[in-house]
Amino acid sequence: MVMSFDEIIKSRRSIRRYSEKPVEREKILACLEAARLAPSAENSQPWRFLVIDDPELKRKVAEKAFSGIYAPCKFAARAPVLVLLMARLDLLANVLGRMVQGTQFYLIDLGIAGEHFVLKAEELGLSTCWIGWFNSRGVRKLLKIPKKYRLVALISLGYAASRPPGGPVRKRLEEIAWFNRIED
Repeated sequence: MVMSFDEIIKSRRSIRRYSEKPVEREKILACLEAARLAPSAENSQPWRFLVIDDPELKRKVAEKAFSGIYAPCKFAARAPVLVLLMARLDLLANVLGRMVQGTQFYLIDLGIAGEHFVLKAEELGLSTCWIGWFNSRGVRKLLKIPKKYRLVALISLGYAASRPPGGPVRKRLEEIAWFNRIED
C-alpha cells in the first residue's frame, strides 16, 4: 500500500530499536536519490553522504562516535546502517552566506536533504533517527575524512524492532504560525 505524503510525515518517528535485518542496497540508494534532489542555496548542493553498511566498519565507527559523553546515542550502533551527513564548506554560497548574512546555509541545505532521506526511508518501510550528538573528531580520524568536509549529523537506518505507540506531541498550529502579525 502506498502512503500519502501526509501519512508519511505523520507516521515518521525517531527509532532507537532496530532489528538485525539488513537494509537492501536499492532502498539505501532510493533514500540517497531523494536527498540528492533536495533544493539548496544557489543550487550549491553542499551535501555529501557516507553510507556505512559494512558490519565491522560500522562497529568501529560506532565505537568512536558513541563513546564517553556521547554514550546516550549508543543505540544507533545496533542499526544496520549509519549514514554520515557531511557538508562541503568551500562552496561560494556557503562562504558568501556566512560573510554577508551570517547564515550557515549549508546547515539548512543539509537539513532539507537529510529530511528528504528520512521521509523516503519511512515511505520504504525503513526507520531512522537523526543524531547530532556524536564524536565527529573520532569519526573523522577513523575514516580519514578530508578537512574540506564538515560532519554535521548521523542518521541511523534500519528496520524498526519496535515503534512507539501513538504520535509525537506537537504544539497546536495556532501556537507556532500566524498570518500578517505575531500574536504572542
